[in-house]
Amino acid sequence: MTEKEYNKCVDLYADNLFRFIVKNLEHTEDARDVVQNAFEILWKHCSDVPFEKAKSYLFTVAYHNMIDHVRKVKRITLVDQFKEEEKISEQRIHNAKNVLEQALNRLSEVQRSLVLLKDYEGYSYEEISNIMGLNPSQVKVYLHRARIHLKNYLIKMENVI
Repeated sequence: MTEKEYNKCVDLYADNLFRFIVKNLEHTEDARDVVQNAFEILWKHCSDVPFEKAKSYLFTVAYHNMIDHVRKVKRITLVDQFKEEEKISEQRIHNAKNVLEQALNRLSEVQRSLVLLKDYEGYSYEEISNIMGLNPSQVKVYLHRARIHLKNYLIKMENVI
């Protein structure tokens, strides 16, 4: 990949990549760090990655960096998360956006990423399988299960009111 093609990758994929990561991390600065790191790794491996595969390479690298970041943060703030879950269960949620975010947060990291890539970003099963390192049938199964979890959460009246 040439420098010009790399710059084109930045123009084409930076916004989508950032949107995907920030939706998962819900923290803008951490998402920027993950995206910047992904582009830095692409730059280092520029000669090995053809331009046609740069998109899936970027999303794969960013996804793995995001998972590493989430694991690191979970180790640090596990106790705080339990306290926050108690507070959330006591609150009433009136905003549809908040309800959807609550539902997404209840999914595993893989399921949340699949839902966001497919339903929010509009990627194909094949593209998602390349990004996440799964085969297309696994993507379909995991996505189906994630949607069932979302449906079961969203149809309960106490979660919506």
